[in-house]
Amino acid sequence: MVNHYVGSEVGQLRSVLLHYDNLAFERLTPSNCHELLFDDVLSVDKAAEEHKQFATILEQQGVNVLYLNKLLAETLALPEARQWLLDTQLSNYRLGTSLASSVKSWLSELPNEQIAKYLTGGLAYNEIPEPFFKPLFDSYDWEHFILKPLPNHLFTRDTSCWIYNGVSLNPMAKSVRRRESNNLKAIYRWHPLFEKQNFNYYLGNENVNYDNATIEGGDVLIIGRGAVLIGLSERTSPEGIEALTRSLFKTGQATKVVVLELPKDRACMHLDTVLTQLDINVFSAYPAVINDSTRCWTLTPGVNDKLDIKEEAGYRQAIMSALSLSDIKVITTGGDIYGQEREQWNDANNMLTIRPGVVVGYECNTLTNDKYAEAGIEVLSFPGDQLGRGRGGARCMSCPLERDNI
Repeated sequence: MVNHYVGSEVGQLRSVLLHYDNLAFERLTPSNCHELLFDDVLSVDKAAEEHKQFATILEQQGVNVLYLNKLLAETLALPEARQWLLDTQLSNYRLGTSLASSVKSWLSELPNEQIAKYLTGGLAYNEIPEPFFKPLFDSYDWEHFILKPLPNHLFTRDTSCWIYNGVSLNPMAKSVRRRESNNLKAIYRWHPLFEKQNFNYYLGNENVNYDNATIEGGDVLIIGRGAVLIGLSERTSPEGIEALTRSLFKTGQATKVVVLELPKDRACMHLDTVLTQLDINVFSAYPAVINDSTRCWTLTPGVNDKLDIKEEAGYRQAIMSALSLSDIKVITTGGDIYGQEREQWNDANNMLTIRPGVVVGYECNTLTNDKYAEAGIEVLSFPGDQLGRGRGGARCMSCPLERDNI
């Protein structure tokens, strides 16, 4: 039986969740891409080929690749899961009771694969057969979406993140991404690969309004040895960090959380766009953001459920202490200040480590990739001219389900 456990950022990667959805990207247009958190539209076929090359690299390295839409369709085959998903994604308060009831009745007759496709790729009013289009008021624009597409499901890292022996179903910062969490909640709760597993839920498995407590997986690095590194960012709030930290300590799955403060800027929306771990003692960093002036705190369990907090002199010292290392090596983004800015924007620092010293990333970042190679890091590269338009690289596009400790 597979053990869904992620013990580090750099231990042998054994299983990973990916997602690519043609339908969601076919529905990404110049008029809606910014609302859906993309800077531009993608060439759907080229992006699909790039993603396929990414998956192939992982498989060639012995990683078991699972696909979100396949797991979602298999989950929908279970009546309880299907009912919960349809009730949740097409609730009476989203559509109105009359329309919600008729649309769910229609969807229930479709193959599970088609339902999964609509749940991730979106559903337009004009796709609903006329006998089932029964709103209380006939005032809908048939070209609009009854369910908006979820192109950001591509970035499986954000919606849920496995941290040691447990998972956080993350309360997402942006409203257009919050439906993603429900798809993952159903998979982890009912799919046979997960339902009988013994793991912790840190956040998101209960009906709670998390309000200001938002967190996204791109800000969470499981650096190993009971330590977790979290970015205080545009998408991850202090309240979210506190909620996750308390749950990690309560379950005993972590003993130390190191928090790095980031600018509230789309260019570095998550910690893993400016800092990733390449080997046990080697990190990649964008120096304009991650440097000696970056504010950093360490959280540890206190007495009576309190959190002890200590502001650190610098992030290097905090990481070394958390990992019991005497030193760490930091490889900065390649090029001069202009080249560094360009390559960071194209996810040069957003590397997915397969095992210590072997990483995957976009081939366009030649200056940074050369620096990695010079430092003894093996870079397995693939094209990302289209995928990169969503501002996410190999780490963003992957949710490890099983990874070794260090």
